[in-house]
Amino acid sequence: MKNKKLYKSVKDKKLCGVCAGVADYLDLDPTIVRLVWTLVSLFWGTGLVLYIIAAVVMDDNPDELSVSKYQ
Repeated sequence: MKNKKLYKSVKDKKLCGVCAGVADYLDLDPTIVRLVWTLVSLFWGTGLVLYIIAAVVMDDNPDELSVSKYQ
């Protein structure tokens, strides 16, 4: 079993790439993760704080960084 790491997405980001990174890690559609994250933010208020923390703590995906430089 391959060890997966959680990274921010560089190529599929709307703000900081957190939702796309989580979606990639969980093998989900990024739109679904963005919608769920928005609902959590609106109804419970913790989503925004968690997003900011994740944006600061998570590293950019190194595989996407090498590709994006040449596109």
